[in-house]
Amino acid sequence: MLTVFGSIAYDTIRTPTKVVRNALGGAATYAAISASFFVKPGLIGVVGQDFPKSYQNILDRFVDTRGVVHAKGKTFRYDGSYDSTLSLRTTNKTELNVLGDFKPVVPEEYRKSEFVYLANNDPVQNTRIIKEFDNVKFSMCDTIDFWISSKRNDVIKMMGSVDSVVINDEEAKLLTKTHNLIKAAKKIMEWGTKYVIIKKGEHGSLLFYEDTIFPSPAFSMEDIVDPTGAGDSFAGGMIGYLSSKNSTKISTIREAAVYGNIMGSFAVEKYGVYGITGLKRPDIKKRFGRYKKMVHF
Repeated sequence: MLTVFGSIAYDTIRTPTKVVRNALGGAATYAAISASFFVKPGLIGVVGQDFPKSYQNILDRFVDTRGVVHAKGKTFRYDGSYDSTLSLRTTNKTELNVLGDFKPVVPEEYRKSEFVYLANNDPVQNTRIIKEFDNVKFSMCDTIDFWISSKRNDVIKMMGSVDSVVINDEEAKLLTKTHNLIKAAKKIMEWGTKYVIIKKGEHGSLLFYEDTIFPSPAFSMEDIVDPTGAGDSFAGGMIGYLSSKNSTKISTIREAAVYGNIMGSFAVEKYGVYGITGLKRPDIKKRFGRYKKMVHF
């Protein structure tokens, strides 16, 4: 089984052509929905009294929501703006709300999960909750600039407690205080993790392990609407595929990174989660086939 832990949110997304307010978002939301095309994950998170039934129905459609707590207060909110190229995002506001006081508990049904993804959530919570699982075969975490800036030492400790770290290029540089991604990955591995996946947006990803680098280009896209959640969809697709294969062989991890890129490519095609909620499994298989042709030589 796969369990995903992290934020469920209201997102306000500002692009040069459109502003979308109070969209269903959150790192765990994107990751869990993405993973659901490979396995049905359990989701651990918290929402407030303002969380609508329509959004709850979306979660129920894709994931097991026994781990989602409905708390008194407002749901976590994020507000971000993209530049004209859609490649640079500025965080305008982050309101933790019910997430700030959330004390997560792993449901008994989830404790046997062999695969666990800790989305970009409070690193202290992430480090604590990973210990509640009985027999983890493969664990992965992510982080964002908010936690790097406010709890850097806790982020480092969290990364030493998991098997794999997935992080975007700018945040890897910020965390490790180096502009070279190879040096950044090596530094993160020195903190205790076995694998580092650095997401590079439209340029794909780099998987680091031991002394090896496995580059995976992004699926070529002509029209990008909203990059929000693409990295979380990448991570969800990756660990969802690994869980479906019940394997941690390096060949499977490499293939999982490709599936991560595929899921990220679907996420950017529409605003909010709707780039992935409208998918069918044959869509993923077809794009994976096109991807293989794209990189074959």
